[in-house]
Amino acid sequence: MIRVGIDVGGTFTDLVAVDEASGAARHFKLPSTPADPAIGISDGVAALLGEVGLTGDAVAFLGHGTTVVTNLIIERRGAPTALLTTAGFRDVLEIGRQTRPDLYDYTVERPPALVPRHLRIEIPERLDADGNVLLPLDEAAVEAAAARLKTEGVAAVAVGFLHSYKNDAHERRTGEILRHLLPEMFVALSSEVLPEFREFERLSTTVINAYAGPRMARYLAGFAERVAAQGTRVPPYVFHSNGGLMSIDTAARFPVRTCVSGPAAGVIGASAIGVAAGFPDLVTFDVGGTSTDVSLVEAGRPAFTAERIVAGYPVRVPMIDIEAIGAGGGSIARLDDAGALKVGPHSAGADPGPAAYGRGGTEPTVTDANLVLGRLNPGFLLAGRLKVDIEAARRVLTERIAVPLGLSVEAAAEGVLRIANAGMARAIRSISTERGRDLRRFSLFAYGGAGPLHAGDVARELGMPRIIMPAEPGTLCARGILHSDLSFDLVRTRITMAGPAAWREIAAAFAELSRSAAEILDRERVPAADRQALHGVDARYEGQNFEVHVSLHGVILDGEGAAIDAEFTRRFRAAHAEIYGYDIPGRAIEIVTLRLKTIGAVPKPSLSAVVAPVDGGTTETGSRRVYFDTATGWAETLVYDRAHLALGASIAGPAIIEEMSATTLLHPGQSATIDLAGNLIVTLPP
Repeated sequence: MIRVGIDVGGTFTDLVAVDEASGAARHFKLPSTPADPAIGISDGVAALLGEVGLTGDAVAFLGHGTTVVTNLIIERRGAPTALLTTAGFRDVLEIGRQTRPDLYDYTVERPPALVPRHLRIEIPERLDADGNVLLPLDEAAVEAAAARLKTEGVAAVAVGFLHSYKNDAHERRTGEILRHLLPEMFVALSSEVLPEFREFERLSTTVINAYAGPRMARYLAGFAERVAAQGTRVPPYVFHSNGGLMSIDTAARFPVRTCVSGPAAGVIGASAIGVAAGFPDLVTFDVGGTSTDVSLVEAGRPAFTAERIVAGYPVRVPMIDIEAIGAGGGSIARLDDAGALKVGPHSAGADPGPAAYGRGGTEPTVTDANLVLGRLNPGFLLAGRLKVDIEAARRVLTERIAVPLGLSVEAAAEGVLRIANAGMARAIRSISTERGRDLRRFSLFAYGGAGPLHAGDVARELGMPRIIMPAEPGTLCARGILHSDLSFDLVRTRITMAGPAAWREIAAAFAELSRSAAEILDRERVPAADRQALHGVDARYEGQNFEVHVSLHGVILDGEGAAIDAEFTRRFRAAHAEIYGYDIPGRAIEIVTLRLKTIGAVPKPSLSAVVAPVDGGTTETGSRRVYFDTATGWAETLVYDRAHLALGASIAGPAIIEEMSATTLLHPGQSATIDLAGNLIVTLPP
């Protein structure tokens, strides 16, 4: 039996199959199909099963990471959506917060609201801040709104009433009316999507959930049908942003929880491999065809956040803290109006792709620059399955960059890569040095199709001592799915001052959340022995406006109140000092939000399986000329096939190490060894 992980990116769809008995892995990669990503998945599953000589009934597990929701938001291709909200508050979605993406850039504009004003319908009802009813729900107004939505051709509706996180009765009744009158309508209630305070963020998150809901539901249904057509008998799972798995049905109800699905899977895989290799402190560095995603892992634990901006819109759901920039293999290089060279954020994607792919691309990209400089082998991409026209790459770089700037084609290509690498390095600094972390104690964990190609330059610029590349790094996000458990996050806003007397009420609220968590895992048929719950609270000093997260792991919540409060206070002050650099002894602490992460363990593949030969040395497969930089110029460089490198083998740079899903570039002075698990460990000179 095999376990299959699938990650759909903007350029490629990656698949990994791991044999449950031996731990041996097979990797496969093919171009994505943006018009219907499920087609690429189906084709990939069929090809992967063909490679291992098995049929679909040999699949014991199938997990899927996706960027569908993020792409729908970026490209504004979601369903026509309406919003029902408390009378007098329909413009909250547009007013937002008085914050700016860039304080001094007055050309930056906020994206338009995903729901136009005429579809933001006010409903007479009102609760106070404690959830008490001030004005009963006007059910006739809800029925009139439903009739209007039917004539407007709306496919989804978000419902967000004031203070519904305290009392969801009005939202629940509104949902019942809408689902009865409009059974085909996708309905998202803020009290189900995000039962937290802060009206704007709650509305924004609920609207995105509704906006993506209909198309995500159709996509997931098509995905399930196509993999079932391959003979698989197990229900597929979807990876979500908090680093866990959820069922197809749950993902269809809460698509907003998949906003960083694919990148989050890569971080989970990287942290598991890093710990097994003896390097628990990592900066994960995922360079794909469209973007670069970076994240921080300390002591083997990824960093989490409760909010991020997706295409200009706030999304407040628990997720792995990932910083993304528009710099990847498909990022387009161009000259701006002032004649300066820019790289990204626009990407050639999978269609038409870089000029060298021969699918109609006419813009130079980062991949084209790597090909022209000899860093990529035009005959080896995807193990030779992807045909490349290097002359097309040379032509567009010459015409669009080199000639206008009066440069050689080599200098133009090097300029493209230097700009891309500088952007990647800035993204890493934003999650590390700008948060008080010393990068000299971290290893750069490079993956994605282009991560190992750029890692040597980026690590050198950042002063990092070491780079780790797993086997087949271009498919790590798919592999990371196989290292994850079922999980779901439940939250409740409970604003109360901390103190010994408060913990009885907090324990009761957590008990209520635990009952909801048990219902979720019951539906997933998770045995009691495989269940785990992680408790935590978001808290702040009295008078502050933002919270820090405090883990309650190991705290007995039904214990003595004074002891609980003393331990909580100690943890809160330590967390506050770590984030802000100070604490305020003696000031009262306010508890704001309760968080419960429920986990259902699933079997995972072995990390100790040998993925490299135990003999065979370091025999090179040949050599080619590679352009490293202006000072070095072209250098004859040995080329190795990673599949034939022995465990413990050492290689001195300059060198090229090729495999199906990625190419590793070793610069002069850098050296690499293959560890006992088949990871490539690169050491940089001091």
